[in-house]
Amino acid sequence: MADVTTDSTRRLVSKKQTLDDAYAAPANFLEIDVVNPITHGVGNKRYTDYEVRMRTNLPVFKVKESSVRRRYSDFEWLRNELERDSKIVVPPLPGKALKRQLPFRGDDGIYEEEFIEDRRKGLEVFINKIAGHPLAQNEKCLHMFIQEPVIDKNYVPGKIRNT
Repeated sequence: MADVTTDSTRRLVSKKQTLDDAYAAPANFLEIDVVNPITHGVGNKRYTDYEVRMRTNLPVFKVKESSVRRRYSDFEWLRNELERDSKIVVPPLPGKALKRQLPFRGDDGIYEEEFIEDRRKGLEVFINKIAGHPLAQNEKCLHMFIQEPVIDKNYVPGKIRNT
């Protein structure tokens, strides 16, 4: 009887990890960086956009590397699409900073470097949470947001088919 108990509670024998295993490419990866903010225009026609870079080996993404520029309003569009069409809980975006948009401020408001950097970090956290969710990875709107140079806001919502 004692032998049965020790057999059932014995630890699994794990394979010792080699240096090749430790430094090999991961089985599946998805890296998304939000970088290189640029402010365009003058006066009330100013806006800031960000470069969204993606690298992956996940089969659900047809393009394995991409780089697109997106504005805050594009991130809002993605969030609204996912809330409407998917079954996932969509994380919040960094705030709109309405007080920073008031006229007659003594600073640059939403165009100050510190604010832009804080927003960039928040957008990067947001897009990584979304793209890391297995159900969101099948949404057409996410693929378009990450991989297409121009977002077609008249697209037909749906899932990506893995072929």
